[in-house]
Amino acid sequence: MTLGTKIAWDDTVLPFQLDNSDMRGRVARLDGVLSGVLKQHDYPPQVEALVAEMALLTALIGQTIELRWKLSLQVQSNGPVRMIATDYYGPTDKGEPARIRAYATYDADRLTDDAPFEQLGTGYFAILIDQGKGMKPYQGITSLTGGSLKACAEAYFAQSEQLATRFSLRFGKSIEPGVPEHWRAGGVMLQHMPKASPHVSGEGGSGEGGILLAQDILNEDDSENWNRVNILLDSVEDLEMIGPTVAPTDLLVRLFHEEQPRVYDAQPVKFGCTCSEDRVRQSLSIYSVKDIQKMTTDQGRVTADCQFCGAHYDLDPKTVGKDAPEVNGG
Repeated sequence: MTLGTKIAWDDTVLPFQLDNSDMRGRVARLDGVLSGVLKQHDYPPQVEALVAEMALLTALIGQTIELRWKLSLQVQSNGPVRMIATDYYGPTDKGEPARIRAYATYDADRLTDDAPFEQLGTGYFAILIDQGKGMKPYQGITSLTGGSLKACAEAYFAQSEQLATRFSLRFGKSIEPGVPEHWRAGGVMLQHMPKASPHVSGEGGSGEGGILLAQDILNEDDSENWNRVNILLDSVEDLEMIGPTVAPTDLLVRLFHEEQPRVYDAQPVKFGCTCSEDRVRQSLSIYSVKDIQKMTTDQGRVTADCQFCGAHYDLDPKTVGKDAPEVNGG
């Protein structure tokens, strides 16, 4: 795999279908996206790993949404890492890149040396889809379970969508001669094609706390296909997943050649934030003069920082709030 090929596949999501086993999926490679997300903050290693995993899940799941839609993943917990939030903005036009952003909040003095997922405690994992103005947002929630964020996402699809889903993820810091240390990630998402009447027993699932898992919603024939393809996926190696030695198309052939894989157009993704001064002003437009005075600093300014990208906004308090004169026209 040449350097040019490596760069071409970085920050892309490749959709595919396995015709012989009635499954679909995506392969994602993230490089610059993670750098864009993580360089905005000085996260401890455990928090970095959680944000990287969440961003990779967001890229894999987000590829399915329509143009101009927004997908959000969110974790809320009572653990040292209180929240992780990611957004995926669908492309404005076909061929354009999607945008991903992410951040986390945490209590530094409560972090431990345990695995990243152990920093979360009890809470929930949520997926939200915003289809745009005039449409009611969709939201689905599942508990934090299974020992990883990917397990939470798998449980969500089984519980809320009745879709058998599997994520295989790899992520970590890349160390290459002559290249600054940076995060890279790669992953594969497998999903059984939707059925008109999923096979659910009605007796609860086999997961922790009775949560449905993939095996709980597949019939015997589908289970055989599912198990076979997952055994093939289990043979994947770390460097095959994150690159740079194996292109995603070659990976699919190596893993699933007997399943007749078909690939579709890859979706480019990039780090991108939607914050702006206009949006800050709009968010402040509900407050009265008295409220704005309480927000004003000792220096006589109203300030705001974007938690996603770190942008800093410094505003004149006389120009914000519901009682402020309009900037363009008095």
